[in-house]
Amino acid sequence: MVELEGRRTRRGGTTFLLVVAAVAFVLAGFVRLLGVDGTRHMVATTALTPYFAAGGVVLGVLALLLRRWGVAVLVLSLAAVLVAAVAPRAFPDSRPVGVGREVTVMASNFLVGKADAEVVVDLVRRYRVDVLAMQELTPAMARDLDRAGLGLVLPHRHLLDEPGGSGSGIASRYPVSARELTAPGSLRQARALVDLPGDDLDIVSVHPMPPVVEGGPETWQRDLAGLPERELGGPVRVLAGDFNATLDHVALRRLLNSGYVDAADQVGAGLTPTWPAGALWPPPVTLDHVLVDGRCPVESFEVVDVPGSDHRAVISRFVVPAG
Repeated sequence: MVELEGRRTRRGGTTFLLVVAAVAFVLAGFVRLLGVDGTRHMVATTALTPYFAAGGVVLGVLALLLRRWGVAVLVLSLAAVLVAAVAPRAFPDSRPVGVGREVTVMASNFLVGKADAEVVVDLVRRYRVDVLAMQELTPAMARDLDRAGLGLVLPHRHLLDEPGGSGSGIASRYPVSARELTAPGSLRQARALVDLPGDDLDIVSVHPMPPVVEGGPETWQRDLAGLPERELGGPVRVLAGDFNATLDHVALRRLLNSGYVDAADQVGAGLTPTWPAGALWPPPVTLDHVLVDGRCPVESFEVVDVPGSDHRAVISRFVVPAG
């Protein structure tokens, strides 16, 4: 009798823990499915959607093995929806063969100028980068890049370098002319028109205010909403940098719906994390992106480490259509 009572107690304890885990998973899942970014805590939770999707599958299978059928059905149903939203990022999309000029864009957050300038320049040379979008560019970092030889490979500049984390810049193999954002952001986000041979490329070095600051995500939402949408009648447009957002955030998905494609997602690298580099906590997520005009077939995408920075750099090669 005592043994039977002990089994019931253990069974009840197991069910309680399973239900608690299921409730936490369901709440996190619905934060993603609500279609709003909400508070800073909701924004942070949404960034972890790929982890919740995988965890939901594990939790649902565990519930099946323990014969908690109601919990299993609920959890696996929601997990299937999340997996359907996340899994396609790990597989390349079909895309046409590009006819036009190949362009390679690299974006890198320098962590208030602490990144290794020589490694940055080495990456520019190794990947034959045509345009470099820089975030958290300080005056000291700009000088370090010059000493490392960036001016020899990317001689044309539009720099908005500042002390701290608000500076940015664009360096290019081709001539650039500075442009202003229609709605200036809270941090400086350099924008330039790159004069490609026979074409123009409108590029923004993206760096909105982080959404998890104590003031809440409103500034982050406003910064992302102020980025220019794709214009069919204008030059090819690219947004590259540290968006402080993943593909699960509504603010970023709105941009994609305006006519951009995420370069990583196009080639099946959409789940490759970019922050924090070299750390397991917080759980690594994908905050750095190259959003390419939907008219441009994406050829490749790479995520590479930059010593000294907490962000990994992203590099994409795509085709700017002729004419």
